[in-house]
Amino acid sequence: MGATILVAAISTAFGVLLLSATGYIGAWARSEPALGGATATLVIGVVSVLLIGVAVYVAAIVTANTFATIVAGRTRQIALLRLIGASARSQRRDVAAQGAAVGGIGAVVGLIAGTIAAALLLRWADAALDISTGYAVLQPVLLLPAAVVCLTTWAGAWNGSRRVLSVTPLEAIAGAAPRTHDEASRSRGRNVTALALSVVGAALLAGGVAVGLVTPLGVVIAFFGGILSFTGLSLGAVVIMPPLLRLTGRLFGRSATSRLAAENALRYPERTSRMAIGVVMGVTLVVMFAVANESVKAVLTASAGGEVLVQMNQIMDTFAAIMMGLVAVSAVIAAVGLVNLLSIGVVQRRRELGLLRALGLTSAQVRRVVLLEAVHVTITALAFGLVLGVAYGWVAAQSLLGSVTMPPAWLSPTVVAPAIPWGPVAVVVGATAVLTLVAAVVPTRLATRVTAVEALAE
Repeated sequence: MGATILVAAISTAFGVLLLSATGYIGAWARSEPALGGATATLVIGVVSVLLIGVAVYVAAIVTANTFATIVAGRTRQIALLRLIGASARSQRRDVAAQGAAVGGIGAVVGLIAGTIAAALLLRWADAALDISTGYAVLQPVLLLPAAVVCLTTWAGAWNGSRRVLSVTPLEAIAGAAPRTHDEASRSRGRNVTALALSVVGAALLAGGVAVGLVTPLGVVIAFFGGILSFTGLSLGAVVIMPPLLRLTGRLFGRSATSRLAAENALRYPERTSRMAIGVVMGVTLVVMFAVANESVKAVLTASAGGEVLVQMNQIMDTFAAIMMGLVAVSAVIAAVGLVNLLSIGVVQRRRELGLLRALGLTSAQVRRVVLLEAVHVTITALAFGLVLGVAYGWVAAQSLLGSVTMPPAWLSPTVVAPAIPWGPVAVVVGATAVLTLVAAVVPTRLATRVTAVEALAE
């Protein structure tokens, strides 16, 4: 449960920091005569509301996936309790209550830590920018991320327990395994829902760009398009990820350890998809903000006829720096989820790893299998996240400012190609490489502690 408390705390702190940062920037824009027009106020207000939605969405996906994975790791324990007389309903209530308690603890810790961090961040911003906005850190709206994290953790526990409690006691005694690719791909209802959400989301993204050529409110349409499309991709990850993982697997060669790692990543797509979606979400968020900032500059420059106010560049760069720092927290959340999922995977595959040791694989080779499996998943997730981040970032900038006019040319509407900041992209790639190595430390140690005799005796 420690991993879930940590994820809930990080998610809550992430939401608190996002709300504080956008509120501060909005107050700054209102206090500056050069930036305090109706358009600037509207843009900052819309962005603030949408970033609240981003914080809530990140918290929902991360906490639900993490708790579902932990519950899946306790399949045998819960089913054995059913064997000795516990009812499915009582077990499910217990799991949901644990989820609510864990979410509450994490939310309180995150709320306190996030508020303290926000106070320090805003004080530093006042000193660095030599301004005084008078923005108060303590706001009632900061309770929103904590409440949502509590609810989503409870919902994740309830949802995750549904499949666990469908396992019969006899199956639990024999040992339970995650669903294979063939079993997962036969979930027709889930696949249809994923396809429908993706199609509707893509249509809303396109509509947001079109409406953005008339009014900045087009970003609201694009926001919901992004939420729906990413949700569709998350639900359909068990179908989308295996072909991508198979392509990535070809990069690792044909050695025994490489082939084992590639097959492990493909064999149980639900577990792999949960692992990958956290990395995809983290990469997408960071790249999206970086691309959106550069694309915003490109849109405003095109509207101005090649020149933009110095004050406008300053506020955009400051906003981008703060947002990039905040969304980088999602990489930490992804790291926690990756470590948790890899560790659970190693524990669930003790017999398999013991058999590999019995067949002659050394501890170093077993470590290499687990590490390559993590590398396999993160490379695939990185590439997928980069593509999504560039697309979402460009749509956000175009739908928000495509209709805004800037002096001296006052051109509108303006359409530009996605502007990719290669520096931040390189940082994302490097950070993902470090994340993979760090996330694989605990699972590789667990894997080498498994002896053939102990594992095969289970």
